[in-house]
Amino acid sequence: MDITTMMQMLGEGFITSLQIFALTLVGALPLGVVVVALRMCRFASVRLIARAYISVMRGTPLMLQMFAIYFMPFYVFGVQLTPSSKWQAAIIAFIVNYAAYFAEIYRSGLQSVPRGQYEAAEVLGYSKFQTLAHIVVPQVVKRIMPAVGNEVITLVKDTSLAFAIGVGEMFSTAKALVASQVSMVPFVIAAAIYWAFNFAVELVLGSIEKRLAYYRD
Repeated sequence: MDITTMMQMLGEGFITSLQIFALTLVGALPLGVVVVALRMCRFASVRLIARAYISVMRGTPLMLQMFAIYFMPFYVFGVQLTPSSKWQAAIIAFIVNYAAYFAEIYRSGLQSVPRGQYEAAEVLGYSKFQTLAHIVVPQVVKRIMPAVGNEVITLVKDTSLAFAIGVGEMFSTAKALVASQVSMVPFVIAAAIYWAFNFAVELVLGSIEKRLAYYRD
């Protein structure tokens, strides 16, 4: 098999990897906001549930979580698995896993804002919403960008874990090509594609950080 054909097949697999990446961000970033709100809730029982969720998601392998979400409907509820079950399980697992990490990043950013700024906003007559929107959130976004960027870059590489439950993303395509062609070239090409995409992500994140440079600690 020639290099062009290999790249075409790997490109098709990369589209699936890209879909996993995009859907995870679309789901996990806002879900992380919900989780951190529960994590910082004034009710102890709600905080305990949120902390337990975060602990489980961060304390167990993502691959194991995918297996659990994929097989649980069948073994627990007797629901028959369909061809789309693998895809759905992978997306759900990625979202709930990364939401836990994003929630902790958000929490660290919120707690980094001095309490005096909340008090000053209250003295100036700001409402709680105005305080968050105009004072707290701009600072939090800037402070958490490096940590969020690290998670986003990690997510690019973690999309390869979807092969564990049979999702045909780029790594599983490369693995199949290596086995059939008895050559390491597909792995080299896949590595180059991962690196190139991560480099593009780094450029985007760097651009966002520069735009936020108007605020300095």
